[in-house]
Amino acid sequence: MSWIEGVRGVLFDIDGTLLHGDRAVPGVAEVFARLDARGIAYRLITNTTRRSRAAIGIVLDDAGFRLDAEQILTPAVLARRRILDSGRRRAALLVPEAARVDFEGVEDVEERPDWVVLGDLGTGFTFAVLNRAFRWLHEGAGFLALQKNPYWHAGDAGLVLDAGAYVAGLEFASGVAAEVVGKPNPAFFELALETLSLPPAEVLVVGDSVENEGRGAAAAGCRTAMVRTGSFSDRDLAPAGYVPDLLLDSAAELLA
Repeated sequence: MSWIEGVRGVLFDIDGTLLHGDRAVPGVAEVFARLDARGIAYRLITNTTRRSRAAIGIVLDDAGFRLDAEQILTPAVLARRRILDSGRRRAALLVPEAARVDFEGVEDVEERPDWVVLGDLGTGFTFAVLNRAFRWLHEGAGFLALQKNPYWHAGDAGLVLDAGAYVAGLEFASGVAAEVVGKPNPAFFELALETLSLPPAEVLVVGDSVENEGRGAAAAGCRTAMVRTGSFSDRDLAPAGYVPDLLLDSAAELLA
């Protein structure tokens, strides 16, 4: 049985861990019934910025997962908190239209923004969009990157370029370092742990990214499990200097 003594909560990555594209990884949906039976709490953590929390919940429901959207934590949740807490609410929201619903209370502007917020625009990453972002940053706006993933696993489409490449380009051009609010930022894990009301050592983070769910979660004090169902590769472990607590072929092996 794949488990760690003393773990009372689990944080699951979504893309590549629970889903391949929009289809469930075989056997993973049954894990949640086993967790419920043992009274183990869980949340879903994702760096996706292509969809709102509610939309992600619909995709998961269609794939056979019966979960509440409130159990899903995205970078937009933390970015919204960061902007509102700063007292400077004017932001250029360079995020997909579907994700804007998660920025309630933030004033979306295109002139003199206090913040440039960058998510995964996919094919919307045009020269015009990036050049506007560069100018805002050059004029003094703060830079919030919802995530900095270099790529992600899009199911049948394979590996797809993610927002990180564009974040890095804007940092290079503007000289402004982005504040990355998604994984592996410790603040993101702190938010997730807060919702579980558990200390880090009692929480297992399950994912397919050595950097995001591996080293990032370990740095936050959590236990970690890497799965081979998404972008994970065994050859990534040695250069990272990181050893997971569990190394699984699939998250379906948990408590099996």
